[in-house]
Amino acid sequence: MQPFRVVNSVVTPLHHANVDTDQIIPKQFLKRIERTGYGEFLFFDWRREPEFFVNQPRYQGSQILVAAKNFGCGSSREHAAWALFDYGFRCVIAPSFADIFHSNAGKNGILLVTLPEKEVDHLLGQASHHEGYRLTVSLEDERIHDDHGFEARFSIDPFRRYCLLEGLDDIGLTLRHSAALDSFEHAHNEKFWLAPRA
Repeated sequence: MQPFRVVNSVVTPLHHANVDTDQIIPKQFLKRIERTGYGEFLFFDWRREPEFFVNQPRYQGSQILVAAKNFGCGSSREHAAWALFDYGFRCVIAPSFADIFHSNAGKNGILLVTLPEKEVDHLLGQASHHEGYRLTVSLEDERIHDDHGFEARFSIDPFRRYCLLEGLDDIGLTLRHSAALDSFEHAHNEKFWLAPRA
C-alpha cells in the first residue's frame, strides 16, 4: 500500500448525497478477484451524463474527491474502495461516511476526511466554479488548505493515521511481525515433534 503523507491536487466535486457502493462500482463488475482494474468502471452508470466529472478533462488526474454527506453507504463491498483508489483518488472529503466504507477505505490507502457541511459546500463550490482549483491535504499535520485562504483541521484515529502514513494494510501489519511469527512457529513445531508420544 502506498504511504499517504501530503497530497496536492486538483479537486473533483461530487454534489450527490447518499452515494452508495453500487453507484461507486456496480455489481456486474465484482467478478474480478484482483484489487486492480476497477478504476475504469468507477461511477459507471453516471458516466452516461456528458457533464459528469469523469468525462471532463479539467478533472483528469485528480487525487482529491469532495462529496456530499453519507458517502459510501449501502453494501459492504470493498470493491468500492478499490475502484476509487485504482482510478487515482487518494483522499475523499465529505460531511459523513458510512462506517463500513470508512474502514475499507482506510485499509486500502484512501484518507477519508470529515469536515462540517458548510466547509464541504464551500469546497464543492470552489471546485465546480474555478477550473484548476487545488487543495493540499497533509496527513502529517492533519490540515487542509488552498492558496486562497481556506484552511481546515481534521482528526483521524491514531492507528489508522499510523497505517496510512506507513503504507500498511492488514497484510503489511502482519508482516511487520514476521520474525516473531517465525520464531513462534519454529518453537511450536519443535515442541510438537519432540513431545513424547503416548
